[in-house]
Amino acid sequence: MELNEIRQGINEIDKQIEELFIKRMGLCCEVAEYKLKNGLPVFQGGREKEILDRVRDDMPEELKGGSAVLFTTLMDISKTLQFERIFKDRKPPESSLLDLSAPAVCAVPGISGAYSHFACRKFSERFTPRFYDSFPEVFRAVENGETKFGVLPIVNSTAGSVGLTYELLKEFDLKICGTCKLKITHCLAARKGVKPEDIRDVWSHDQALMQCSEYITANKLHPHRCENTSLAARHVAESSKPYAAICSEECAAEQGLEIIARGIANADQNYTRFILISKETLCPEGADTVSVSLALPHESSSLYRMLTKFSAAGLNLTMIESRPIANTDFDVVFYLDFEGSLQSPSVARLLAELEYELSYFKFLGSYKEIE
Repeated sequence: MELNEIRQGINEIDKQIEELFIKRMGLCCEVAEYKLKNGLPVFQGGREKEILDRVRDDMPEELKGGSAVLFTTLMDISKTLQFERIFKDRKPPESSLLDLSAPAVCAVPGISGAYSHFACRKFSERFTPRFYDSFPEVFRAVENGETKFGVLPIVNSTAGSVGLTYELLKEFDLKICGTCKLKITHCLAARKGVKPEDIRDVWSHDQALMQCSEYITANKLHPHRCENTSLAARHVAESSKPYAAICSEECAAEQGLEIIARGIANADQNYTRFILISKETLCPEGADTVSVSLALPHESSSLYRMLTKFSAAGLNLTMIESRPIANTDFDVVFYLDFEGSLQSPSVARLLAELEYELSYFKFLGSYKEIE
């Protein structure tokens, strides 16, 4: 057969598959109506296993794996359609409008001149910063009502995600209500009079140390961790030893430090994204991103099957991050950002479906990036 003839044969089979797909999904919708009337669960593991076992048995050896993937996807799509009917009237999580024009107290890790302080000002000039020594203290301040908002870094374009922020999002019942992106320009700073050749120890936050690792290695410096870049600058200013800090130039000036070197990050285009957190679910006008966290069962293709739900709903995932769960056998929590509005029926249904199916699911917020 000529190639065109082979392709024509494939086209004819594809057309048959399309027609059968429509028929199968129509029957699945009838199943959903029956389950609704009779109070039956959407997912019935025994029925799914029965279908997959039969399909594998019917297939030649080289197609067993592929056929299982095909029919698993078909069943996942059918479940999505069934959930659309079952959760068709599901309302989105209750929320209030985020107002960044009103005065508010915002918890910020570090001291004046910290990068989080810059992010706080970018979110709103009406915010009054209240400084805390650590990330957990920021979360506790918002949870306890000491402040209405909190600002923390969540990911850097050079060093990756800020693990502690993700862990605290799991631990505390707080919501993300906004993000902003800042270009980060690090400098090396020391007390006035300290000679560059005498500097052997440098202090900063883990992220800043990673972002400037090439400079640290090239200059044979010993890195030391601090809770915050601004607190590192204060530590250096208060020490009598020839220490240096990696921090912002503004922070160095506020602490009376002398700048030894500028622009020391590994990458010139070095950006950090910060989140604004609140105790309430606050959504700005035009919110276009939704964040969730979830855990998946230890089953074959569980991640693939979860991603199928987003694809079937026409929702674009923009970020997926996994973090280990402490005191478990390598269990992880997934953090996902996807495009969508909390007021969208498809988003509301998907959130309901994930909450219904998974043992751990958490809605983290709906927001947009502040320019």
